[in-house]
Formats: sequence, structure tokens, C-alpha cells
Amino acid sequence: MKKAVLIIILLVFVIGGFFGFRFYTKYYGNNIKKDGYVLIPHNANFKQILDSARKYVDNKETFEAVAKEKELDKHFKAGRYHFQRGLGNANLINMIKAGNQSENSFRIGDFGDVYQMLGKVTKKTELDSLQFVNGLNTIASEKGYNNAEDLKKYFFIDTYNFFWTVTPEEFFRKFEDQYSEFWNLERKAKEQQSGLTRDQVYALASIVYKESGGKEDEMRTIAGLYLNRYRKGMKLQSDPTVIYAINKQTNFQQSIKRVFYKHLSTPSPYNTYANKGIPPGPICVVDKNSVDAVLNAEKNDYIFMCADPGRLGYHKFTASAEQHAINAKAYQDWLNSKNIK
Repeated sequence: MKKAVLIIILLVFVIGGFFGFRFYTKYYGNNIKKDGYVLIPHNANFKQILDSARKYVDNKETFEAVAKEKELDKHFKAGRYHFQRGLGNANLINMIKAGNQSENSFRIGDFGDVYQMLGKVTKKTELDSLQFVNGLNTIASEKGYNNAEDLKKYFFIDTYNFFWTVTPEEFFRKFEDQYSEFWNLERKAKEQQSGLTRDQVYALASIVYKESGGKEDEMRTIAGLYLNRYRKGMKLQSDPTVIYAINKQTNFQQSIKRVFYKHLSTPSPYNTYANKGIPPGPICVVDKNSVDAVLNAEKNDYIFMCADPGRLGYHKFTASAEQHAINAKAYQDWLNSKNIK
């Protein structure tokens, strides 16, 4: 009798274990064959969700079965979801239903204009570039600006995290908050002392950034030089402004490595060879260091600068026109020797 009871108990454990194992495997056992990200748009249907998941799940049948049981076809949130090894069907489906999506990193570089920037950014968003442009144009209009390009000063070069489903409003809010935080009382006081408007600060900062190649150790010197020119009533004569003027005309389709005399007359309010004063706005998205360089410009007597072929990426500075001519000749000879055109 005792033996029969033991056999029955053993059978119960075996059968229970078998069904328990099947239950665990179906719902919580690893069902990922390779890591990846599944994109689920707002207007996705159940078939689209399954199709997106299939390349990453190992057992497609159990994933679909659990998805139906949990009514994923009726309750899901759009997003970019990380399907990673170790997750079971229930984990994956609960993640999508709860909207626990993964952020994506966006690198904001020294883009020439906002539209060029959005063309890159929206490769990682659900909305396309036209929808983002329209959204930022609306924001610009509400702020009294002409269009999204006038929002350029709100953006800083850096790496940021956003969700794939980010809207233009959410996207811009992050930068607007950063902008407000950056312009603290100390920087506003230095801005007032400089005698420059906010737009002029950003325009000079963009020239400083381009001329320095983003290297912080020359920025304050370059800022001081351009402020000297501006305050003396001289043309700023910055090559990057000429390149920007040409790029705007060609929609940034033309690569210019060397500025020639023929380029200097390019008609544009941004061309500082053709116009006196500071350009009407920045020629690129800037970083915080370049803005700080303008607000804390080095006090020097430099008027001229020329690329230094002996230290690539750096410059020779002088207040002497004669010395500048020597420096410029050395640089032109170096360019010719390298056949850079």
C-alpha cells in the first residue's frame, strides 16, 4: 500500500514537473535567438508586430500564442524595444504592452543648418524629416521666428538620448531646457558686458568653432582676434563663412576644402569677405565651449590668423600685415605641395 502511494506521489511530481516545465518554457524561458531592436509604429497591426519580432525570437509559435493570450493585438504601445537574450515570451509582451522602450543615442554635430541636422536625426525616429521640419517650423513661428533654421542657437553639439517615438515638441523641449540652463546669470552678465546681442554671440561662436576645428585650446584666442576686427570696423574675413554661403546655395551638396579668390564674392549676408560686421546668425550648430570662448575672449592685439602647416589644425597669429603675408605664403605653398584644391 505504501509503495503504491509513493508511486502515485512520484507520478504527480513527474507530471506536475513536466507541465510546470512546459509552462515556464512557454512564458518565461529564453526565447531569443539573437539580440536586436524591434520597432513598433503607432499604427501597427498584430501581424506587423509578429513579423518584426520573428527575426529575433526562437520559437515563433509560442510567442504568437502568448501574445494572443495577453491580447497584444489590442493593447500595445509604439516604440523601439530591445529583444535581448534571457527574455521569455511573457517578459517581451509585457514590455511592449507597458511601453518600456529603449532610448537611442543621437549625435548632434556641427551641422550647417537645422534641416541638415534633422535629415540625420530622423533616421532614428518614427517620424520622417518632413514631419519634424513642420513641427519645428510651428515651434519657431510660435516663438516669433521665421522658421526652424532660426532655432539653431538652441542646439549644442553633444550626444543625446531620445526614444524612437520622440515628437518634434519633445525633441525641442530637451534642447530648450538645456539652453535655459546654460544661460545662467553669470553668462548673461558677460553677454551684456560684451556689447553683443545673443545672435551675435552665437554667430561669432560658430566662426570660432569652425576656425578652431572644435579644439578648445585656441578658441579664446580666435574669439579675441575676431572681436578686434569687429570693433575696429574691419571685415571679419573668415573662410568658413564663405564655405557656408556656398553650401547654403548648393544645399550642402558641394565639398569645399580650399577657399579661392573666386569664392570670396559669393553673394550672401553670411559672407564676411563681402560684408562688414557679424553675420546675421550662426553658420553651424556650436558647442558650449565656443560660446564661452566668445564670452571670455582672450584680450590680445591679433588681427590676422593663418593655418600653421607645421602644426596641422592650429594657427599662427599676428598683428602685423607683413608677418601675416609671410605666414599665408607658407600655407599656400604647403597646400600646393599637397595638391589640395
